[in-house]
Amino acid sequence: MAEQFQLQLVDSHMLYDSCRHMVFRRVDGQAFRFIAGQFIQLHFQHDGADLRRSYSVATVSEDPQSGVEQIEIAVSYVSGGAATELLSAMQNGDRIDASGSYGRFVLNAEPERRNFLIATGTGVTPYRAMLPQIRSFIEQANCQFVLLFGCRHGHEVLYADEFQAMHEQVEGFEYIPCLSRTLPEDSPDNVRRGYVQTQLQQFSPDPGTDIAYLCGNPDMVDDCFRMLKEAGLPVPKIRREKYVSPVIRTPKAPSA
Repeated sequence: MAEQFQLQLVDSHMLYDSCRHMVFRRVDGQAFRFIAGQFIQLHFQHDGADLRRSYSVATVSEDPQSGVEQIEIAVSYVSGGAATELLSAMQNGDRIDASGSYGRFVLNAEPERRNFLIATGTGVTPYRAMLPQIRSFIEQANCQFVLLFGCRHGHEVLYADEFQAMHEQVEGFEYIPCLSRTLPEDSPDNVRRGYVQTQLQQFSPDPGTDIAYLCGNPDMVDDCFRMLKEAGLPVPKIRREKYVSPVIRTPKAPSA
């Protein structure tokens, strides 16, 4: 059952000009327990309305179910967004109500021979939290993980150093950033020009060996879902989490 608690901001930095990495701790001093891939909800008020916004936990831990001291999230700023207005103004020491953990977008206990992790934007956040589990699966089950991460420009590749290090150090983990707009001249060999959908198609998904996790832009998720179904993957082997920018809700006027 999800807990209710208050968080205090202890650190943050900009990942790029419209995306902020934020680090919180529980005010009550308790450890936070989660499964990599799950999310928290932040609770706040805007124009008299009670709102909640969901953010995948980005914290990297060898054993998150035993509890972590810090809750890390990535916040993508949305023009005119209620959460953007609040979170962009938060300073170290500020507090906010929260609850969690929630969600079933987690890795299967037994991996397939090939496991696709597909994301756009901050949809890559849960995969960061999964890195220790992925490393363990590769070492124990001799399986393969392929992370396809789509964004527009090179500076928008979130947590690039961590994913790239895993790509270079762990045989069985393939990391492919897909840039739809510009491809810097000094890009590593694994960076591609185009969309994740194109790269996925080139891997020729196989229903006998593969599972896919999709997280991020709804259009990307729908495109990949359709492509994977056409390749023969059954629906239970296509896991989905859509990131949708919410619309600010205006509270109803009281009755006369």
